[in-house]
Amino acid sequence: MESVDRSQVNARGLELSCRRAGAGPAIIWAHGLTSSMDDEDRLPLIDHNRVVSIADVVRYDAVGHGQSADPVDTGRYEWSELARDMVAIADALGIDRFVAAGASMGAATALNAALIAPDRVAGLALVIPPTAWATRAEQVDRYLASAAAIGAGRIDEVIAASALIAPPDPLADVWHARGAERLRAADPMRTAAALRGAAMCDLPALHLLADVDVAVTICAWTGDASHPVETATSLRDTIDGADLMIATAPADLTRWTDAVIDLLNTMF
Repeated sequence: MESVDRSQVNARGLELSCRRAGAGPAIIWAHGLTSSMDDEDRLPLIDHNRVVSIADVVRYDAVGHGQSADPVDTGRYEWSELARDMVAIADALGIDRFVAAGASMGAATALNAALIAPDRVAGLALVIPPTAWATRAEQVDRYLASAAAIGAGRIDEVIAASALIAPPDPLADVWHARGAERLRAADPMRTAAALRGAAMCDLPALHLLADVDVAVTICAWTGDASHPVETATSLRDTIDGADLMIATAPADLTRWTDAVIDLLNTMF
């Protein structure tokens, strides 16, 4: 990105690492669980350099991730709390209305922000929404088992178990290797804490999401049980006018950036 403003932003008492670049309509992007801005730069799902050409792009490391501060309370990892952090970042940067966006945990953060601050969120870009509702319990069990193993130093055990889970079709060639690399490089106690926090979360009930009244773009992919197409289709069917784009091959991912840019161009 050109002319990136890097800073620490105080969000409800915690210092969060933040980057801001570009000009135009604002979009605030949140990363996925155990990821970070730097990690996303190595395997981006959205080409933020392209988005910067038409928008004011804000990215940040969530609490307990990347260069941001760790929360004392595990409850601070709950998606509704992460959404309040997103709105607090907008407040700190003087942003009135914005497109709330993100991948996986970041998509859940954005969706919660639309419910918490409907007057602030002008649109939603939800990339690989995570397991939710009926599919959530199995994922919670996996998070808790992984947190216990990582906390006990059994990282190889977690990597081996993860390798048995089918990867997303568009990133099948790199997904497991990238996940193992990220896990080995991370602080194990920090990772375990984030996983325990994630186990406390689920998406809001569908009857609440039916009240979302902004333009919504949803990007999903096939083959990934942790980010099932079923979650994306339920969101599409529940939120009036929501658009869904499903990727089955690497080339399809380029269209996700196009969709985010199209959303921004129609929002403001």
